[in-house]
Amino acid sequence: MTYCIAACLDAGMVFLADSRTNAGVDQVSTFRKLRVFERPGDRLLALMTSGNLAISQAIVALLAQRGADDPHSLWNATTMQEAAQCVGDAVRAVHARDGQALKAQGIDFNVSLLLGGQIGAAPCQLFQVYAAGNFIAASPESPYLQIGEAKYGKPIVDRVLQAQTSLDEAAKCMLISMDSTLRSNISVGLPLDLLVYERGTLRVTRFACLDETSEYLAMIRRTWGEQLRQVFAGIPNPRWTTPAAPPAEDTAPLPFARRHQPVRIGTGNATDLPPAVHQVLAQGTGDGQAQ
Repeated sequence: MTYCIAACLDAGMVFLADSRTNAGVDQVSTFRKLRVFERPGDRLLALMTSGNLAISQAIVALLAQRGADDPHSLWNATTMQEAAQCVGDAVRAVHARDGQALKAQGIDFNVSLLLGGQIGAAPCQLFQVYAAGNFIAASPESPYLQIGEAKYGKPIVDRVLQAQTSLDEAAKCMLISMDSTLRSNISVGLPLDLLVYERGTLRVTRFACLDETSEYLAMIRRTWGEQLRQVFAGIPNPRWTTPAAPPAEDTAPLPFARRHQPVRIGTGNATDLPPAVHQVLAQGTGDGQAQ
C-alpha cells in the first residue's frame, strides 16, 4: 500500500509520497511513487501512483515511452486538462491489454494516480485519475487530494490546509499528515519524496528525499507528539458530579441539569423493573384481569 498527498495552492503545489509496497508482512519493498515530467521553461508535471504496482509501473512506462511525436504524449498536452486525459488514456490502454488476464487470475485492476503541475502560462492544476481513466480536479475549496492510506493523515490536513496556505506551511502540514500515517499503518514507510513547486518556475527547484537520517522529519515527529500531549493535558477532564448551580464553564458530558440513564438489563427478577413499569403493572391488574 502507499500514501500520497498533493495540494494545489495560490503560491504553487506540494507533492508528498512514501515509497513502501508490500504483499504481506514478510514481503516489504521500496519503490518510489513520485515521477516528474520536466521540460524546463515549458512544463513541469508530477505523477504519483497507488495500487497494484505492476499496473502503475505499466502506466508510467507507457507515458514515458510516448515521445514528442505522439499526440497522446504528456509533452504535447497544451493544458493540464489534456495532460490528465493523456494519463486516463494510458490507464485505459493498460486495462485493455492486461485487464482480462488479471481478471482470470482473480486480480482487480486497482490503481489510482495524482497528476499535478503547470504547462506554460496556464494555471497550476491537480487531478486524481481513477482506474477507469476518468478523473476529478482539486479546487480552491478542496485544494488537496489523497490516494492510498488517506484516512490516518486526513484530520490535520482538513484543519490546516487552505488555498492561501504558504508552500512551506503546506509542506510542514503534509509531513505531519504523513507521520500520523507512518505511526498507524505498517504498509506506509520511508523514504519520502517531497516536491515543492513554486508557481511559474516551470522547473524543479525544491525537492527532498527524506529517510531515517532526516533531522527535520525526526524533529516533526518528536515535536508534534509532544505538542499533542500538551494540548491533550490542557483540556479539562469530564465532570460527573452535579453542582448546586450551573458552573461558569460546564465540563460535564451533558449540559447542566440534564442526565441520561443507560438501558439496563436486569437479573430476571420483578424487582429489577423500573418504577414506571411497576405502576403500569399495578394498574393493569387492579381488578384481577390483565389489561
